[in-house]
Amino acid sequence: MKFLLLILVLLVPSFGNVLPDYTDLSKYRQVAKEYLMNFYGLNETESNPMNKMKLNTHLLEEKIQQMQKFFGLKVTGQLDRPTLEIMRAPRCGVPDVQHFRTQPGRPVWRKHFITYRIKNYTPDMRYKDVDDVIQKAFQVWSDVTPLKFKKINVGEADIMIFFAYGDHGDFNSFDGRGGILAHAFGPGPGIGGDTHFDEAETWSKTSTGTNLFLVAVHEIGHSLGLDHSRDRKAIMFSHYGYLDPNRFRLSADDIRSIQILYGGPAGHQPTSYPDRRTPVTCDPNLRFDAVTKMGDKIVFFKDWFFWWKLPEETTVGVSLISSLMSNLPRGIQAAYEIEARNKVYLFKDDKYWLISSLRPQPSYPRSIYSLGLPRNVKKIDAALFNPVNYKTYFFVDDLYWRYDERRKFMDPNFPQLTTRDFPGVGPKIDAVFYFKGHYYFFQGPNQLEYDIQLHRVTKVLKSNSWFGCQE
Repeated sequence: MKFLLLILVLLVPSFGNVLPDYTDLSKYRQVAKEYLMNFYGLNETESNPMNKMKLNTHLLEEKIQQMQKFFGLKVTGQLDRPTLEIMRAPRCGVPDVQHFRTQPGRPVWRKHFITYRIKNYTPDMRYKDVDDVIQKAFQVWSDVTPLKFKKINVGEADIMIFFAYGDHGDFNSFDGRGGILAHAFGPGPGIGGDTHFDEAETWSKTSTGTNLFLVAVHEIGHSLGLDHSRDRKAIMFSHYGYLDPNRFRLSADDIRSIQILYGGPAGHQPTSYPDRRTPVTCDPNLRFDAVTKMGDKIVFFKDWFFWWKLPEETTVGVSLISSLMSNLPRGIQAAYEIEARNKVYLFKDDKYWLISSLRPQPSYPRSIYSLGLPRNVKKIDAALFNPVNYKTYFFVDDLYWRYDERRKFMDPNFPQLTTRDFPGVGPKIDAVFYFKGHYYFFQGPNQLEYDIQLHRVTKVLKSNSWFGCQE
């Protein structure tokens, strides 16, 4: 949508007048160090002074690369102009990595009725305008979740909101006008959930100064348990950009992320499911219906639910399948992602659905026979996309078909026997996905790591080993 694209245009302001000379970037080294210490966990502590300079240079380059990757910049490890412009842009004070949460793991509110209190008011705006803006910011999140928010005027609320200058008692000082605009803490007792705004900014309900509504929606996202998004169109992207609050809508990434934590609005969810119990994550007999990558996450489907996790992190989220797409049925049987196209395909019986750029596509479901599968195939057991040869593999019983995603046509001379072409893999597959040069075949409570180059199984693991479960 055009109004969301405004973020891309306005997000990173031009600093041509502020930084006129890039021939000597060394003078901006301290700016970079402070930014990386605040938001990327740079720690220069080193007991051996002889190695300190070498270590500092290596750590700085490593952290710059991490930051460049997060923002989708060219990964050079050097302080080039785009990197410095990002570093000098106004943003949220919550780190992009090593989020200063108040609880271990991924904190969420364990209740759906949450209170908030505005402890003090900015002199930049009328009290009533602040009240209205904050209420509308909370409503943005209540519209897409089962959460309900109530303002209280005395006592301790779940989410305490206040405006402050500089050092304000939480070990995360504000830095004056520009730079850090606000920060918030993840759900939890005490300071958990609290949201603080830098009073050094000029707050407003328009485009003048800093728009309180846009910043409040972002910070409340943190108060509910969200981290920063890498999607520049998302309100949970870490840097500030103005757009008309009257035209504001959450991005697909924002909605998906919050519904992974809390599910969709209560009125939009089925009211009665037989046996709608979340499966036990570390059940040694757990088997999945389907597994796929979805963006930077791995998603595991089972009955009414799906789990998701970042491969390099231990945190695991779980939500209802209906939060992905309202017309998705339970028991997704196969799934695969074409990452380069931002497309995820989900299969159940003789139909399939498409999620493109994290948005459900309205012209689905479609018939699996439109892909060239024969009519005697009633369902797909598992699906796998290989980005190297751009082929998709459909597994049905002990056979598989291969589909050319470029030509949009099934390859000739198929189906073939799975056991013949994938040595060590049994004939019946529950789920499969591709990750870093390997196929991961799920069969019952086990998964097989299959090396594509070696054409053999290299590991046998429990299906839920991705969740850090002890075997």
